[in-house]
Amino acid sequence: MELGTGSRIEHFTLGRGVIVDVGTDTYSIWFKSTNAVKSIGKTFDGLRVVSATENSDVTTVVNTADLERILNRVLDDRSDISDLVPLANKWQDGTLILKPFEADMQAKEIPIETFFHKIVMVRDRLRVMEQQINAHKVLTDAEKVDLQQYITRIYGSLTTFNVLFKHTEDAFKGSGKE
Repeated sequence: MELGTGSRIEHFTLGRGVIVDVGTDTYSIWFKSTNAVKSIGKTFDGLRVVSATENSDVTTVVNTADLERILNRVLDDRSDISDLVPLANKWQDGTLILKPFEADMQAKEIPIETFFHKIVMVRDRLRVMEQQINAHKVLTDAEKVDLQQYITRIYGSLTTFNVLFKHTEDAFKGSGKE
């Protein structure tokens, strides 16, 4: 199946992107990681389809400003592509040390940036899950509220990691905060 405009893909080095134009032999793909459109051959093996949209023969004229607005809305609302979230300055170049109780076991050191990135990905995937629950066509409102309460409790459990965030608006918020 030929992919159409709006299909979401993942490139092994450029990350996730959205097809913005379909040519005869190539796809023009906008990658958030580079904030640029790259032309990639349709036969290239390094693409994984995340969400496919069929190609249509209908041509719609869209100017660049409209396309940018639409792409940003789709990527912000529907994907788990995250913006760069800054780590608090005091943790820059720091190391997380996991030291077992057993004296004969070796400690594990992890760069705090790596750990922080994982925490941000958890946060962003929870946000996507919230959006998918709220937009679900089959779940009743009561079921949505019930599932949302679980997510809120998860956020509350993760507030311990808020010390890592540079900006409070990026942090986890449990049920006690707006």
